[in-house]
Amino acid sequence: MSEKSMRKDLTEGSVPKLLLTFAAPLFVSNALQAVYNIVDMIVVGQVIGGSGMSAVSTGGNILHLLTFVAMGFSSAGQVIIAREVGMRNNDAVKKTIGTLFTLLFAIALVISVGCYVFRDPLLQVVNTPAEAYQYTMDYTVICILGLIFIYGYNVVSAIMRGMGDSKRPFMFVAIAAVINIVLDIVFVAFLNMEVAGAAWATVIGQSFSFIFAMGYLYRHKEGFDFDFAPKSFIPDGKAMEKIVALGVPMALQSAAISISQTVVAAWVNSFGLIASAIAGIIGKLNMMMGILSNSITTAAASMVGQNLGARKYDRIPKILAWGSGSALFLAVIAAVIVKMHPETIFGLFTSDAAVLAEASVIILPVILNFIGAATRCFAFGIINGSGNSKLNLCVAILDGMIARIGLAYLLGWVFAMGPKGFWLGDALAGFMPMVIGGTYYLLGGWREA
Repeated sequence: MSEKSMRKDLTEGSVPKLLLTFAAPLFVSNALQAVYNIVDMIVVGQVIGGSGMSAVSTGGNILHLLTFVAMGFSSAGQVIIAREVGMRNNDAVKKTIGTLFTLLFAIALVISVGCYVFRDPLLQVVNTPAEAYQYTMDYTVICILGLIFIYGYNVVSAIMRGMGDSKRPFMFVAIAAVINIVLDIVFVAFLNMEVAGAAWATVIGQSFSFIFAMGYLYRHKEGFDFDFAPKSFIPDGKAMEKIVALGVPMALQSAAISISQTVVAAWVNSFGLIASAIAGIIGKLNMMMGILSNSITTAAASMVGQNLGARKYDRIPKILAWGSGSALFLAVIAAVIVKMHPETIFGLFTSDAAVLAEASVIILPVILNFIGAATRCFAFGIINGSGNSKLNLCVAILDGMIARIGLAYLLGWVFAMGPKGFWLGDALAGFMPMVIGGTYYLLGGWREA
């Protein structure tokens, strides 16, 4: 494959066309990824009930927490590659790719071993309900074993997206989605493997996705000047410095949000199995809107990165306006659907009458989360696209820790609203990035990035 086919120029042409063309495959791939996570919840909820849903919810939160480094450093690598592509710096692109691979695989190995050793304290610290403890342990341990595939897929996707290619990651996620959905039904519904079956379905799907993605990159290595020789994976000092400088704050941002959500989940779990199961529903609904927001944000950040690298500042406002406007429009539509048909939406996840009887309490938090997710397209489009590590750290502290945990504690404990207060606080904190990103944009510091 030629270099032209591997690298897409995002600095020329119609902004809305490029943005939507780039974001559409990301959305579909993220949607497919969400679908097989949701299928876990639906199949387990219908076959096992509330205890199974609680296990998938709690185990999923733990898994998300463990992937914060992959998400942070991969996002950093994507931004760096995008800017180097914009500057036509092929040697720097090659060094960034090799360094990113080695760094994240080493981190994945360390985290996997550490979390397996401390798996019991890990479940205890999140207040895993006793009725769901063994299910949660099964789900968590199996996912820990497959962590390296999740990290690997994040690296491969970051490389492709940084070069302006969002179509191939979609194809590889589609492979994982199909495998996961089929195996979910086979393992859980037919082979009675319970929650462990859902976990194995996820891990097997992720592993096949990663293997196919790596195979594709290797077959077309000439298209992005990376030869896959052992020496090419030796970390480069300058590339490592760039990745760490941007990746640490972005990883801390992901970690802070994951930690805060884990803290909130632990508080929710202390209210019992039904509250924990309902938390699983709100988590999946928020994830569905999150995939839309993340897709547009990723596309906007890549476009911002390339255009800043090419010093085409006049295109930045258009990218942000189209990105955030599109996300907000779709978020409002989704919010209306949830408001008008809550029973239908919640009933997709479980037929447990006790859970459904209490689920209406999450309508407002879900709607606020939808709108908040849309505003983050603008904020992270400019912050991540410009590679501003200090602002990422600021968002991590204010949004991830202070606002999210603080508001949840205030509403849930101080005002005695219980789980509803926790979910409302978490939703309101989601608007914090827009305050920070909007201020950064208005002050114009991104032009100097």
